[in-house]
Amino acid sequence: MAQKKTVTKKKKDIKIASWILHVHTTSNNTIVNLTSLDWAKILWWGTGTQSFKWSKKSTPYAAEILTKEILKEGKTYGLDRVAIIFKGTGMAREGVFKAINETGLVEIDYIHENTPIQFGWCKRARPKRN
Repeated sequence: MAQKKTVTKKKKDIKIASWILHVHTTSNNTIVNLTSLDWAKILWWGTGTQSFKWSKKSTPYAAEILTKEILKEGKTYGLDRVAIIFKGTGMAREGVFKAINETGLVEIDYIHENTPIQFGWCKRARPKRN
């Protein structure tokens, strides 16, 4: 009888001390990206991966659980310091701060707000030529 070969996938040997945590919050969902300083995406999760469905995905509690999990996973890659970039107007910001303070796994380098703000107005319709 032939023996089956077992193949195990190895994790990439990524050891970087400083990372960037991108938090994209909307009114319906929260997405957290963990990237290196040259913006190479390492980890990417949304609140749906933590079994939150429908309107519960946009809560601060869901963002807190998601951030704790992604920080634990990032610790296996050598995560020590993190910079935070927020984008969006959702409620999940408090949950992210709470998770980072409760875990105490990382130090925060800086916090940056990257939410697009509308300024000016749309151009009005041109008058018709007759």
